[in-house]
Amino acid sequence: MKKSLVLAMAMALGVTASAYAANPFSDVPAGHWAYDSVAKLAAAGVVDGYADGAFDGDKLMTRYEMAQIVAKAMAKGANVDKLAAEFADELDTLGVRVAKLEKGADAVKITGQVRYSYKSSDIGDLEENSLRTRLWVNGQINDDWSYTAMLQNVQKFNNDKNEETDVRFKRVYLEGKLGGFDVVAGRWNEFFYNANVLDEFIDGVKLTYGEDVKLSVLAGKPTNDGFVALSDTADGDNGYLYAANLSTKVGVVDAAVNYFKADEACYNGVDFAKKEIYNINLGLDVAKNVRLGYDYMWGDHKYEERVSKDGWIARVDYKGAGEEAGSFGIHAQWFDQPVNAYLSPTTDATQFSGDYSGGYGGGYEGYNIGIDYTLAKNIQLCVNWYDTESKINNLEDEVIYTELYFSF
Repeated sequence: MKKSLVLAMAMALGVTASAYAANPFSDVPAGHWAYDSVAKLAAAGVVDGYADGAFDGDKLMTRYEMAQIVAKAMAKGANVDKLAAEFADELDTLGVRVAKLEKGADAVKITGQVRYSYKSSDIGDLEENSLRTRLWVNGQINDDWSYTAMLQNVQKFNNDKNEETDVRFKRVYLEGKLGGFDVVAGRWNEFFYNANVLDEFIDGVKLTYGEDVKLSVLAGKPTNDGFVALSDTADGDNGYLYAANLSTKVGVVDAAVNYFKADEACYNGVDFAKKEIYNINLGLDVAKNVRLGYDYMWGDHKYEERVSKDGWIARVDYKGAGEEAGSFGIHAQWFDQPVNAYLSPTTDATQFSGDYSGGYGGGYEGYNIGIDYTLAKNIQLCVNWYDTESKINNLEDEVIYTELYFSF
């Protein structure tokens, strides 16, 4: 054991060696430089020596032997944070918690993501290029509460015209526990289950209760990033959005029931005032690498009289792109989505829910095929092809959407 390490460990215990009667090791005589410190560590139960009664101070020790010493010192109340950080993996294997150290070292984390995307659409021969940069700030407040913020900037390069948004907070929220509830409060990106009805930034509060069966409720206002204020609202506000989710998983099957109510809100210029939507989700892992999913959604109000109130989406996934280079995932989905049955779904397909070349479409139906591929650690490529047509007016479009992600 190194001289500096023995002295440091002994000092960390905060008790003088004179409090102990004698050094138990035969090879550490009274005049040895480490006598006082070794006697102190032995009396405190931090070091044990070997079966022959020797300390063997010049013998190399393994990392696990050192981790055992650090663990014993921590149990005695010694301040050994730097050593605990160095031997964190070994301590974890030994079942020793270093929560205090983790909180101190990881109180604030900054991570980021850069995404380049290219979109090609048949409508108007549209081509879009954009570069999106996101920085995440995560802070631990205490054992139960944390803070998350996300800064975002988007640069668009379309048809010889460049546009850039300001750097601003797109998400700022608190997460924690209150009684038996998990709480999210602030501005966050909300989607229930697989986001085929709603995927939006919300200013509000969400409460979740339960473990095997979870119930979530939220109330808030959609932000101007997707939902936009109606011109005929009294205060030019976005109105409120209310939602509830009940979900569970049994074996290879998971299921959820969702409810959404948009009160005087709209999305991309389409009015969703007082629209209510019910949604059922089913997922099934049919094999190690194959997953099936099905969504059914039904709108309580007919915003558009020419299309039905209900819609559905079916999906199949094979494997999935992970951190390892060369890993990949393939998916295909089929959808029938009248505008009465969704708010702002996660899709890059043409939804035909607003004004397009050739008129208004009342929603969309069609299919999608996509692949995700990990090029290298923290670098992932996603390519999707969509073929959709409008629910009315015989409008059609094909979209190729490519994304390249860099995470750090």
